[in-house]
Amino acid sequence: MTKQRVPRSWLMLALGTGGQAASTTVLYGLAYLIPAFQRELGLSLAGAGLLVSCPIIGVLLGLIGWGVVADRYGERLALSAGLLTAAAATAAAAAVHGAAALAALLVLTGAAGSSVNSASGRLVIGWFPPDRRGIAMGARQASQPLGTAVAAAALPPLAHHFGLAAAFGFCAALCAAAGIAIALCAADPPRPRRPAGAPASASPYRGGYLWRLHGAAAALCVPQFVVTGFALLFLTEVRGWSAATAGGVLAAANLAGAGVRLLAGWWSDTVASRIRPMRLLALVTTADLALLAAGAAWNSAAGTAALLLASGLTVSTNGLHNTAVAEYAGPDWAGRALGVNGMGQHAAVVLVPPLAGALIAARGYPVLFALAAVFPLLAAVLLPARDKAAYWPAPASGRAAPGPPTVEV
Repeated sequence: MTKQRVPRSWLMLALGTGGQAASTTVLYGLAYLIPAFQRELGLSLAGAGLLVSCPIIGVLLGLIGWGVVADRYGERLALSAGLLTAAAATAAAAAVHGAAALAALLVLTGAAGSSVNSASGRLVIGWFPPDRRGIAMGARQASQPLGTAVAAAALPPLAHHFGLAAAFGFCAALCAAAGIAIALCAADPPRPRRPAGAPASASPYRGGYLWRLHGAAAALCVPQFVVTGFALLFLTEVRGWSAATAGGVLAAANLAGAGVRLLAGWWSDTVASRIRPMRLLALVTTADLALLAAGAAWNSAAGTAALLLASGLTVSTNGLHNTAVAEYAGPDWAGRALGVNGMGQHAAVVLVPPLAGALIAARGYPVLFALAAVFPLLAAVLLPARDKAAYWPAPASGRAAPGPPTVEV
């Protein structure tokens, strides 16, 4: 029998993308529930922002552990176990009362759902050749703005009409469906052939290349969380939009952000570089956030336009740095390297919601947006000067080396 890798690779991409989108609704979409947290739980803006950070704290706790599971036992196990546990924790969150119990369950949800951050990138990189990994990872990373768009469109009306329990139940159902689909249909990618008894490859962390990528990725996440977390409040409180209108427009903007990630991935494949597109997009993001700050200060329509543009630009580089990290780390280290990359990003943003909420209350939105513009500029400086050779070759024909099994059809 022959291996049909191309159809199988696209199925794996669809499963990884679906899992990431489902988990995004609860891991990164809770900012759209800030008004409901204030209304139902009586929290301040800073307190509601802290609740939004709880899944991120959980992600920090789980990323590297799930990376080890994916490296040693395979992507399907890590993804399905994590998503199903996240679904159970989110369903429990729908049934509790009180901010403290909700916070604890959201931390657990984040720790379980972080399996997607560590393992789905491995699933995609392992099934695609280098000249298509950029657009494939762009599609996988497009799942985050896709999931955010679903959260923007669904969570505010669900919470408004039926309460927080309905919103959390919706997120739990999505995670459970994705986890079951991956458990039934996913296949671990083939591993490059290695002679029997040969040691695993040496650590890719000798030298500063991966550390510079991790630092740039962390800096690029800060403006993303500023925009995602407070765009709805800015449009409703400052611009006077209704919550339904603002949610619908932001959902469309996030869908456009998914398209931007695909274009960025295609661009990186075309120029055979992840670093150059990432640096240019970081600089363009800096300029747009500066325009957003000015537009917010002078109550200009340009500020609203810049905010919607920032919804796409601030997420445009995620697929690029994850691809660069996984390719350079190679199949023996990619899960852990993606875990470290994600941990750095989440450590950088875990306090963004509460601190940004406090800064808005004290100084207003223009100061927040101006401060956010500093971070993509820092990322452009931190990025390595050029790409280094990837350690992860294209999927080889024949049976994979010992490890998670290659599936034949």
